[in-house]
Amino acid sequence: MQYTKPLATLIEQFQKLPGIGPKSAQRMAFHLLKMPPADVQKFSAAILEAKEKIKYCSVCFNMSSNEPCEICTSDKRDRSVICVVAETKDLIAIEKTNEYKGLYHVLQGLISPLDGIGPEELRIRELLERATNETVTEIILALNPSVEGEATSLYLNKILKPFNIKITRIAFGLPVGGDLEYVDELTLARALEGRREF
Repeated sequence: MQYTKPLATLIEQFQKLPGIGPKSAQRMAFHLLKMPPADVQKFSAAILEAKEKIKYCSVCFNMSSNEPCEICTSDKRDRSVICVVAETKDLIAIEKTNEYKGLYHVLQGLISPLDGIGPEELRIRELLERATNETVTEIILALNPSVEGEATSLYLNKILKPFNIKITRIAFGLPVGGDLEYVDELTLARALEGRREF
């Protein structure tokens, strides 16, 4: 079916979002058209405001409307520990646990030669500058257990070794409620490696 041009354009724009296929884009477009004009104005204003005001923190490269970000300026954070993550969404996931109280460093990606992403495209140089700070005693690598995450972790471990800083990585293992028979071998192996005493 041929859509009227403005509707086709709207659907096309929604399809540019990650994980949105043609049917989802169509549903979103029709939903938006049914919304009251005031709500559509708020929605579009929120998108424009976020795009205009949210930048990368000059210290940790987290997304924020503040410079430096709220985490870097907080006096309640442990400045001796830096948790390295690939993306801001990973930082948010860790923050939701309310367990970690240190600082962060967002690499803005992972090493992926197949995608043409090498160490130079990531915020690794800035991490090394932060590691020279004498108050940093530990760097936690909280990167995904993927091929790219492993490659990045190994690379960071190698270049951070000379700094005489404790380098740790988060444990990987079984999800709560998971059945052993359905878990892949790598996850099960990691769970055994990361075991600890009762």
